[in-house]
Amino acid sequence: MEVKTPDEILRTLDADGTLDHLPFMPEMAEFCGKRFRVARRVVKTCYTGKGSTMRAFRGDDVVTLDGVRCSGAAHDGCQKACSIFWREAWLRKVADNEGPSERESNDGRRLRRRLKTTSGPSTFFCQASELLKVTDSLPRWSRIGRCVVAVRAGNCSVLQMARRVGIFLFWKFRRKLLGEYARGRKQSTPVATLGLKAGDLVEVKPMESILDTLNSTAQNRGLYFSPDMRRLCGQQRRVKARLDKIILDGSGEMRQLHNTVALEGSVCRCEAMALGGCERSELVYWREIWLRRSRRT
Repeated sequence: MEVKTPDEILRTLDADGTLDHLPFMPEMAEFCGKRFRVARRVVKTCYTGKGSTMRAFRGDDVVTLDGVRCSGAAHDGCQKACSIFWREAWLRKVADNEGPSERESNDGRRLRRRLKTTSGPSTFFCQASELLKVTDSLPRWSRIGRCVVAVRAGNCSVLQMARRVGIFLFWKFRRKLLGEYARGRKQSTPVATLGLKAGDLVEVKPMESILDTLNSTAQNRGLYFSPDMRRLCGQQRRVKARLDKIILDGSGEMRQLHNTVALEGSVCRCEAMALGGCERSELVYWREIWLRRSRRT
């Protein structure tokens, strides 16, 4: 797919710089005229704000593109690195051997002037902040149907979806019978500072050590250690980025983080938490206390 020109995109937007309430963000303008492969059709998406649940866009015209994440540059350096949602009206299909499209002469300044970045003195305006407005909550039985839609859309095979459903059911029943997988015993969870930066090589601690940092709801100072994170225990990863501030889903509030990083190759599929997973592929957040510096380089 090729991202359309600034002029073409401008003609699709309302006064707030949105199409059907989904913002076209300033960080997206740099991709105008560039080509990418579609990663997934967004059949459903997670929402990490209050009352977290699976949600779905109205209509069937939203996709993600391979490797395209928000830089946060126009939103005070937000480090959430969300997968960007693209309306099909902002894209055009091109063949592999097709030459560059003829583009209108436009440097994007008119487009950028239309795009909002704040909705109040202390709240930001972006795709994450507007997620509640642009999606609907999925009733329980609708989630089963969405699993079928995801397979038909080519997001995964039948066998992959069967595996996702099996993972979800396993953890759902285990949670009911035994409580949270990573249930700790701390009333007040501890803090550790490693001063990690992008490129540092770390090792994820064994599960026994991580349990000693969690409370009874598997959280360390409000950050949840999910069941799928256990698979990296004992493995080495490079730090992808420090996470000091992120914009919260639904509210637009900037939340400060401490002693938290993202690791290369560590993204959430929601398989253990939501039937069939989701297509958002959010970064997984790691407390530094769950990691140790690797002796190998």
